[in-house]
Amino acid sequence: MSRIGRMPIAIPAGVTVEIAENNQVTVKGPKGTLTRVLPAEMEIKKEGEEIHVSRPNDLKRMKSLHGLTRTLIHNMVVGVTEGYQKVLEINGVGYRAAKQGKTLTLSLGYSHPVEMIDPEGIETAVENQNKITVKGIDKEKVGQFAAEIRAKRGPEPYKGKGIKYADEVIRRKVGKTGKK
Repeated sequence: MSRIGRMPIAIPAGVTVEIAENNQVTVKGPKGTLTRVLPAEMEIKKEGEEIHVSRPNDLKRMKSLHGLTRTLIHNMVVGVTEGYQKVLEINGVGYRAAKQGKTLTLSLGYSHPVEMIDPEGIETAVENQNKITVKGIDKEKVGQFAAEIRAKRGPEPYKGKGIKYADEVIRRKVGKTGKK
């Protein structure tokens, strides 16, 4: 059995989980509501204050879906209770970010400012012009929007300029040396 898929998901107080037909799981919590249609082959059961995911057989596809389904439900439960956040840092002379309403404006050395509008359910905050925090209840959307912001000017290995995740380590390279 899948070690991850076998683990039960504990439902904390103040969270309600509903499982409809076609494995449509709705999780309601203090921070909001998330709904997702999960693979129909998986069997999702709510037993008391726990959710159990089981698979019908040991085919390779079922084994891979087993752990995935359990993790997706767990991420929904954590999202509606605690939420998710990613922190990005901007490094480089003249590189900065500003927030106005729902619009994030990035000055990244291009001839024009890059403007990004917060997607539905995602909130961005800017601290002292070089730190961006992306927050939300859907782990997938938070990670995707953070990746889109980072892609506007990824970190480069020579000077370390660009946008990077706060916990990311940039492997630095030595620049070219002149001839003698």
